[in-house]
Amino acid sequence: MNLSNNSTLSALEIARYGRQITLPQVGLEGQRRLKASSVLLVGAGGLGSPAALYLAAAGVGRLGLVDFDRVDESNLHRQVLYGDGDVGAAKLEAAQRRLQALNPGIEVVPHAVRVTEENARELVRDYHVVVDGTDSFETRYVVNDACVAEGVPDVSASISQFEGQVSVYASRGGPCYRCIFAEPPPPDAVPSCAEGGVLGVLPGLLGVIQATETLKLLLGIGEPLVGRLLIADVLGMRFRTLTFDRDPECPACGVNRQAGVPLLPKNHCTPPPMPNVPEITVRELHDLRQRGEAPFLLDVRRPDEYEIANLGGALIPLDELPGRLGELESHRNDELIVVHCRSGARSARAVGMLRQQGFENAVNLKGGILAWSDEIDPSIQKY
Repeated sequence: MNLSNNSTLSALEIARYGRQITLPQVGLEGQRRLKASSVLLVGAGGLGSPAALYLAAAGVGRLGLVDFDRVDESNLHRQVLYGDGDVGAAKLEAAQRRLQALNPGIEVVPHAVRVTEENARELVRDYHVVVDGTDSFETRYVVNDACVAEGVPDVSASISQFEGQVSVYASRGGPCYRCIFAEPPPPDAVPSCAEGGVLGVLPGLLGVIQATETLKLLLGIGEPLVGRLLIADVLGMRFRTLTFDRDPECPACGVNRQAGVPLLPKNHCTPPPMPNVPEITVRELHDLRQRGEAPFLLDVRRPDEYEIANLGGALIPLDELPGRLGELESHRNDELIVVHCRSGARSARAVGMLRQQGFENAVNLKGGILAWSDEIDPSIQKY
């Protein structure tokens, strides 16, 4: 890593970073290295928030932020860059304000784009380290491949519910993401945060580890997580480390890698479209209810979701539906069975399953609970 340490530190900066400079592994030279360094954070969400805050506080001179989303209320329990006043704002604008307020002496560079195979290399090549905190498998592979091609270390983490993992990929001579995860999992194999949930402090913990690994790389100290995957289980508060080597047959960093050859089929990791099943809109369901023609309503969410908000009807979680079809036999000849979930994705799969079993009167509630709250009854709690 070619890092100039010719940057000078002002008296104010020496006072600001004094406790860090006191560390013999850092010192004035190390703090100058941090001031001269640059880090690209891909994703300004649950992982990117704590990583960005601590890298800014540590004095990393230039932080690039890649995001194209807006702040939503559901972000606030884990995305600590934002507050109530930022809801509805572009994440990049809110994050830039927060980071500059934390440390006016750093530069924050916004990149309001979606990372693709076409722009990834151009994005990463101007930075010394990349911190990947995205929740998309496709983006992780694209970022990894760009980092390998440009020789930029990739500090990558992922989270789900109560577990997370982090490692340093594409470091000089070290393995890359594909060396341990050769191919993405099947679409929908891993639930999103919206469906599976996540404990708010988990991305905080993993994001801070990402920031720590990044600082070690920039300073050239310690033993980074190169060839080691740190796995955290916060319910049991257990940490374990898996070691892995560089794969000589790896399509990204192996000896036979052909530069410029796409490694992923187009949309390989993109979830497949929802089944093509009959739908009813929330407005149509509301009108039926108003006329006293309320159909049978089937909720396929989890019981804890039902407790947050519900439209009434029967509750059979999607994963239990195959074994509980008998409970619906009395409704096989009803005019309609309206199936719903939070947003319409799980219920679409449920309707496909029901129709395969002969329930030809099953239809999906388009948009689910969220659409009902937006269009019919705002008192229905969104989550």
